Amino acid sequence: MSFLDLLKIEFMKVKRSKIVPLIFIAPLLVVVSGVAYLSNYFTPEYTNAWAAMFIQSALVYAYYLLPFSMIVVCVMIAGRETGNNGILKMLALPVSRCALSIAKFCVLTFYLFMEMVVFLVVFVIAGLIATQTMGVTGTLPILYLLKWCLGLFLTMLPCIAAMWAITVLFEKPLLSVGLNLLLVIPGVLVANTPLWIAYPYCYSGYLVSCSLHDFTAETSDAAFSVFPFLPCAIVVFGLFFALAVTQFGKKEMR
Repeated sequence: MSFLDLLKIEFMKVKRSKIVPLIFIAPLLVVVSGVAYLSNYFTPEYTNAWAAMFIQSALVYAYYLLPFSMIVVCVMIAGRETGNNGILKMLALPVSRCALSIAKFCVLTFYLFMEMVVFLVVFVIAGLIATQTMGVTGTLPILYLLKWCLGLFLTMLPCIAAMWAITVLFEKPLLSVGLNLLLVIPGVLVANTPLWIAYPYCYSGYLVSCSLHDFTAETSDAAFSVFPFLPCAIVVFGLFFALAVTQFGKKEMR
């Protein structure tokens, strides 16, 4: 069985799940509430309305709601195999455990990408309604929005690798959900310490915090530095990804 065939099977498994409605909840909740709150302070002379709305919406979303939704997606993807000993049946087939774990992680990454697309679309619609209602002039900064949404997606990759590794290691969904939640909650605190660079659960939130700094400081110097973040993030992603791939199915085969 080729990896492409395996990937198709994994997408078929989650086709009838409730993951798709789930990825709409967090973007709708945070964008509608954030834009509606901030638009009350807009005037026709207001500048940088789009940047202000994005930061207002993305700050809580990046630190909490996006990681929370991905935790649930991890459990739902893993749960497709746990029912009726489905994982044992799958492992009995001539399929590599490593390939199976990688295919499931690809599905998880796909849903992360889809949630970012939903967030972008919902934000643009809500932003257009808010600016037109309040009479704020200004063009839609699509490149600005695409840049930051892509940044959120990329900085979330080490985080979902850690979430997936924890989901693989713990057989009970309650344990994996609880541990992941405990790791997400202090993210905003860790982001304000030098340890943030090794803590993947705060990467996306830290990115938005840096965009807030750039917005308020009104300087050309970006607060977010690619180095040494990028090498460290790659190492963190690689470690958790390797852990998930090598440990997938081991506890079920004992």
